[in-house]
Amino acid sequence: MKMYEIREMSTEEIKKRILEEEINLTDLRFQHELKNLTNTAKLRLVKKDIARLKTVLKQRQIEENLSQKEKKENK
Repeated sequence: MKMYEIREMSTEEIKKRILEEEINLTDLRFQHELKNLTNTAKLRLVKKDIARLKTVLKQRQIEENLSQKEKKENK
């Protein structure tokens, strides 16, 4: 998943996607332990996608906090 795709998503969509990807990662790890996972690179890709999603979510939270502080200071 590309960063521009993530940035186009709403905050709720990002949160939902994080949960889905974490479940997917758990399943992949389980398959890997049972030697059923043929493409182990999927583990890395899913972890990176989760990190990207969390990064954008954190950026939005920081921006929101900054805008709230500015509103309080202007009053």
